[in-house]
Amino acid sequence: MFGEGNIGKEKELDAFKAELSEKDFKAFSDFIYKEYGIKMPPVKRVMLQGRLLKRLRELNMRTYSEYKEYFFSKEGQKKEIYSFLNVVTTNKTDFFREPVHFDFLRNEVLPQHKGSGLFKVWSAGCSSGEEPYTISIVLNEYQREAPGFNFAIHGSDISNKVLETAAKGVYAESKIAVIPLELKKRYFLKSKDRVTPTVRVKPELQRNVLLKHVNLMDSHYDMNETFDVVFCRNVLIYFDRVTQERVISKLCNYLKPGGIFFIGHSESLSGMNVPLEHIRPTIFRKI
Repeated sequence: MFGEGNIGKEKELDAFKAELSEKDFKAFSDFIYKEYGIKMPPVKRVMLQGRLLKRLRELNMRTYSEYKEYFFSKEGQKKEIYSFLNVVTTNKTDFFREPVHFDFLRNEVLPQHKGSGLFKVWSAGCSSGEEPYTISIVLNEYQREAPGFNFAIHGSDISNKVLETAAKGVYAESKIAVIPLELKKRYFLKSKDRVTPTVRVKPELQRNVLLKHVNLMDSHYDMNETFDVVFCRNVLIYFDRVTQERVISKLCNYLKPGGIFFIGHSESLSGMNVPLEHIRPTIFRKI
C-alpha cells in the first residue's frame, strides 16, 4: 500500500513524463548552434531532455512544447537565456588539468619573457575557475623567483553560473588533491566543516584574475588588449570544424605575435587556415 505522500510523489513524476519531440529538439539545437556554435546532433536529444527537465520543474511547466513557446517568446529570451545556457552547457575542469601545459608555461615561456612589460594570459572557456587559478599559481610561483615580474589573467566563459562559482573561489577540498602540500598551504584556506570540507582560494591568488562573460561566437570580443598566452582547452570539441576555425582565427587576433596558444589533448588544428605554427602536441605559436 502506498501512503498519501507517495501518491502525491507519483502524480508529480507523471506530470513530467512528456518527451522532447524531434521538432522541439531541432528548434533548440538550431538555436544553440546559431547563437553559440555548439553542435547538438540528434543523439543528444535525450541528454537535452534530461537537462531541460530541471527548468520545467522550476517554471512549473508540464511539456517541453510549453517551455519552447516560452523560451522563444520576447519575454522568455530576456529572462530565460542564462538559465537555459547553464543547464545545456557542460563545465568539466580541474586544477592542473593536462599538466604538461603548465610545465611548458613555467619552463619554456616565462624564462623568455625577461620582464618585458605586463605578462597577460587569457583563459577562454574558464568554466568554474580552476584553470585561471592554476595559471595564477604558476605565475605567482614564478614571481617569487623574479620579483619584478607582473602579470594579469583574464578568465571568460559563456555561463554566468560558472563565472559566479569562479568569483567565489570556493571548491570541494577533494578538487585540490593533485596540488602539492606546500602550494595548498600557500594559496588555499581550509574550511572548518568536516562533513563537506571545502577550500577557498586566497586573495593573492585572485587579485590578478579578472572574470567576464564572453560568447566565442560573437563577431568580436570585449577585450581591449592582446595576450602573451591564450588557453582555449576542451572548448573546441563542442564546435563543428568550420566554427572551430572561425573561433581560433578570432582568438588569434588577441594573441601577440610569437604568443603561445594551448588547446586540449582531444582537439586538433590539423588542416586549419589559422596563423599558428605547431611546436609541441597541443601547443602552438602565433606566426
